[in-house]
Amino acid sequence: MNKLLTVTSFGCAAMVGLVVFGNSPHAAEVKLVWEEPESYTDVRPSNESRKRFRDRTLEELEAYITELAASLPESQVLSMTVTNVDLAGEVWPSQFVGFGSAGASDVRIIKRIDIPRMSFSYTLSSEDGQVLLSEQEVKLKDMDFMESNIRRHRTDSLSYEKAMLDDWFADTFPKQVAVNNTEH
Repeated sequence: MNKLLTVTSFGCAAMVGLVVFGNSPHAAEVKLVWEEPESYTDVRPSNESRKRFRDRTLEELEAYITELAASLPESQVLSMTVTNVDLAGEVWPSQFVGFGSAGASDVRIIKRIDIPRMSFSYTLSSEDGQVLLSEQEVKLKDMDFMESNIRRHRTDSLSYEKAMLDDWFADTFPKQVAVNNTEH
């Protein structure tokens, strides 16, 4: 059975009471599908329930993708189906890494080999449904995530994943962003 968690930029904000910065009057609409999120490689918490952490993490990633889409023309629709997320680092029991006894929380350890990854397909279309850009099976990863410039996200959670999405977005949609910036 194929489970899908589907939300739009406006639906997610309404469901969880988030303020999504990407919903400016000049922003593209975002339609995001999280396909079988419970089977993703690593959306594992260090100190809360798996479901709560997964929901919070996916909501934060969606809000960030929506924020990025704010630079696209409002007449466009960005549709994404995410099939896998693998957060930077790896979660270990705290006693395995010397941070406490058996009753302590788990700990996410970030090492160079535990790179952030995300797999998805996307379509950018015009308001009349014409496909402007589309790609199936995007396998996004940042092998240089510890060395790349993450200054703007340094204090954010998911800083490595957000920097990876920044790079993908800038590489994938430069013409669309340029068109929108000249319209203002």
